[in-house]
Amino acid sequence: MEDIQSLKDFLQLPRKIVITTHANPDADALGSSLGLYHFLINLGHEVKTIVPNSYPDFLEWMPGNSLVINYEKSKEEADKLLNEAELLFCLDFSGFGRIKSMKVVAAQIAAKVALVDHHLNPEIEPDFDFWNDKSAATAELIFDLIADYSGKEAITRDIAECLYAGVMTDTGSFKHNSTTSKVHRMVADLIDLGADVNKVSRLIYDTNSLHRLKFLGHALAERLKVIEASRVAYFVIEEEDFKDFKLKQGDTEGLVNYALSIKGIVVAAIIIDRENEIKLSFRSVGDFAVNKFAEEYFSGGGHKNASGGMSELSLEETEQKFKALIEKDILKTRVK
Repeated sequence: MEDIQSLKDFLQLPRKIVITTHANPDADALGSSLGLYHFLINLGHEVKTIVPNSYPDFLEWMPGNSLVINYEKSKEEADKLLNEAELLFCLDFSGFGRIKSMKVVAAQIAAKVALVDHHLNPEIEPDFDFWNDKSAATAELIFDLIADYSGKEAITRDIAECLYAGVMTDTGSFKHNSTTSKVHRMVADLIDLGADVNKVSRLIYDTNSLHRLKFLGHALAERLKVIEASRVAYFVIEEEDFKDFKLKQGDTEGLVNYALSIKGIVVAAIIIDRENEIKLSFRSVGDFAVNKFAEEYFSGGGHKNASGGMSELSLEETEQKFKALIEKDILKTRVK
């Protein structure tokens, strides 16, 4: 990492540091943030972790969770910390639009900016750049940053478990084609450094509420749609579903993968209507680049086989738009 020495020079003195990540944080966002938090605290800096909004209950086991500041709930405190910060770490996002209302303050503060991210087309121009779109997860980049900065021995058990959660989930439990031999060597190191991988896996994947399990059955039975000719499957989740099943933040996480798991399906999506927002998540296998599809039609982006977007149309109109465009684009891909 070419910027590691300049970062080390800047951090020779104790600094006020803020770590933040994208809205609706997932395990990679929170795990990489808290992993970095513990490392910087151990170096003697004054560190705060601020997230734009809430995250799923199944991530609350992470060491340091109780100290995370939710911007939506503590805006005045968070704004003060942002304005006083000497260094802002932006993790797992590369454009200030991804942090919602935090953008108003975060994008204009005087602090130096460090970018640690693996998404395509970064918009932020950082003082310290640790962006790499070849990395499987931001947690992998944080592992590399710590190893280059202080050596792997600086990774404590708490850090190791946070980083393992990030890389495990962003690789789809090591199923995605981003799972390199380097990722497996990193995981071996994390285990050697104390990570209880069985515990982390159970806490993330096997901690369901009864409401969520009932919703999953409902979604598979009533909300899943398949376009066999185009090899597309998708869910449409209505606002009423959140009320009927008392869903919490993160309860729809991973649902899109059930659609992609259907034999023969090459593109999957989930369209969600919640709190006056229509959000979309896309997954694919093979050559169909859902990040380009999301960017062109739904103001989104992401990775080639995993991306997201949004729509200002109604739920029904969004579904019709998605169906028309995905069938056209898949046909175009086949023609090529």
